Amino acid sequence: MANDCLFCKIISNEIPSSKIYEDSQVLVFLDINPVNFGHCLIVPKKHSETLLDCDEKELFELIRISKKVALALKTSLNCDGINLIQNNFKASGQVIFHTHFHLIPRFENDGFRLLPRTKQYSGCEKDAFAEKIKSFLK
Repeated sequence: MANDCLFCKIISNEIPSSKIYEDSQVLVFLDINPVNFGHCLIVPKKHSETLLDCDEKELFELIRISKKVALALKTSLNCDGINLIQNNFKASGQVIFHTHFHLIPRFENDGFRLLPRTKQYSGCEKDAFAEKIKSFLK
C-alpha cells in the first residue's frame, strides 16, 4: 500500500466507497465523477502505479472481474454499450497512480466521445512504426 494513494485508502476502508464487488485481489466501486451513472473502477488490491508494473496474474484477475461486472452493468442498467478504459501515465489522462480500469456503461447519444481519430500515416510510415514496435517485443 502506498501511503498517499487514494485507491489504497479506499481498499483499506480509510475512505468510504460504494462497493460493487470485492474479493481477496480486486475491489470494484463506483467512480465519484462518473461519465454515466454506473461508471465503475476495477482496482487491484496490491498497489502498482500502471499496467506496466502490475503483476500479470493480477491483470488476468482484473479482466476476469471486468467481464463479470460488465455483464451485471448490461443487465441491470440496460445500457447500449460498455467501454473498458485503462490509462497509463499523466500524458494518457491517468490521474490516480494506482492501476485501474474504468468500466463505463454507454447509452445512445450520451454525448461521451472516445478516441477522436486525428492522425493519418503517410507512405510507409505505418510499416516503419509496426517494425519498430515489434523489435521490442520479447
